[in-house]
Amino acid sequence: MSPAGEGPVVNRSLITISIMLATLMQALDTTIANVALPDMQGSFAVAQDQVAWVLTSYIVAAAVATPLCGWLAMRYGRKWLFLVSVAGFTVASGLCGLAGSLAQMVIYRLLQGIFGAALVPLSQAVLLDTNPREKHGQAMALWGAGIMLGPILGPTLGGWLTDTYNWRWVFYINLPVGILCFLGLLLFLHETPTSRSRPFDFFGFVMLSIAVGAAQMMLDRGELKDWFGATEIRVYFGLIVAAFWVFVMWTAMADHPFFNRALLKDRNFVAGCIFIAVIGVVLYGTLALLPPFLQTLMEYPTVTTGLLLAPRGVATMIGMLIVGRLSGKVDTRLMLLFGFGATSYSLWQMSHFDLQMDWWPVVTTGLVQGFGLGFLFVPLTTIAFTTLDPRLRTEAAGIFSLIRNVGASIGISFVETELARGIQVSHQSFAAVMTPFNRALTNPQVQAYWNIHDTAGLAALNAEVNRQAVMQAYINDFMLIMLIALASVPLLFLLRKAKPPPGAAPALE
Repeated sequence: MSPAGEGPVVNRSLITISIMLATLMQALDTTIANVALPDMQGSFAVAQDQVAWVLTSYIVAAAVATPLCGWLAMRYGRKWLFLVSVAGFTVASGLCGLAGSLAQMVIYRLLQGIFGAALVPLSQAVLLDTNPREKHGQAMALWGAGIMLGPILGPTLGGWLTDTYNWRWVFYINLPVGILCFLGLLLFLHETPTSRSRPFDFFGFVMLSIAVGAAQMMLDRGELKDWFGATEIRVYFGLIVAAFWVFVMWTAMADHPFFNRALLKDRNFVAGCIFIAVIGVVLYGTLALLPPFLQTLMEYPTVTTGLLLAPRGVATMIGMLIVGRLSGKVDTRLMLLFGFGATSYSLWQMSHFDLQMDWWPVVTTGLVQGFGLGFLFVPLTTIAFTTLDPRLRTEAAGIFSLIRNVGASIGISFVETELARGIQVSHQSFAAVMTPFNRALTNPQVQAYWNIHDTAGLAALNAEVNRQAVMQAYINDFMLIMLIALASVPLLFLLRKAKPPPGAAPALE
């Protein structure tokens, strides 16, 4: 391995292409299967809550396996871990496409999540190491495009594949991408030095895995089980508190803890983790709301819904390209401030959606939000990792990805819970004024549709009240996400201007 800038540029370019294939493949799989769930449900002849395990199994497995990336890369080498992860993920994707039952699908999705967990943190660490510091902004812009575009374009691509072919192609599409990625990494990526000086902290890993796994299960099944009204959710919560407390105490006292305490000494990295959790809430929370809003209330078909969400991804890519150009010329904190401002403004616009609007407001708000998110992810990643010791990057990238995913899970669970609660509250509020004393209901034109004195009229009125209640709940959710984004802005003061750590090694080709 040679210092950055001395090796052949073609190697760096081909490594980047291979890494981006891995990043995009894993990022797409976080959402690409969502739109195919109804077809899988019919194919396996299972209930809706049962087919949801196709998503849950992948998320939980990836969350538990992600913290392992740093230790495995140090012990066996980054290239070895990357190749095993890509090969395992590709094979598991093929098995998912061949699954003949829900049990098989869940097992294969578990494997897919385990092998896919390392792809994002490894790709981030490799890009940082193969590029000199002055190009970190551009490298993270390219990497961030895959991370941000994957979840956004996943429903679009998944809907098209499911409608054109069948749900199995949602997984088969990974096969050619995985093979190309594997060959590129095998030929062009150099192996990193290995070390066996740090023993594996099995106890710490088990405690963290229990806490993370229980948290993912609680967030995923909480709404379905009425949260703490169910014993299952209370058990998950107890496991989270107990396991995480033991993990924190063990990390503070152990000689060689699973979580490297040196990461907590870097203020930018700690603040970056807080911000990436907020971005996970904003991005994934919004993406969880928009498809059902467009399909249920606006009555758009699946493919059209995907197409209406696509401009958001295009705007994100444009924003990231601009950030790559501005990196090193504009204070990173100013770019983050602009990103939060644009994202919050888009959410404020979305809180003014109504049932009579056409598709144009969906596209324009998506463009604004996508552009704003492009100014968030790249600067945040750059400033969080620039001050870190390069030897900690792989482990830090694993923790960073884990916190982003946990933030995403919290965001999805939170907005869905608030949506369900908001629908009930709004329905009761609207229904309370639907009485014989309401003058609007005595209008002959209104009675032609909503006559409260006959059963059909009452049913029609109740359907309209419910429709308006759902719309109001969505508006409240969009406003709530906007407030979360704005509330995080003061945390920008925690960030300091990025400077390389003392004695940092040069980037490697």
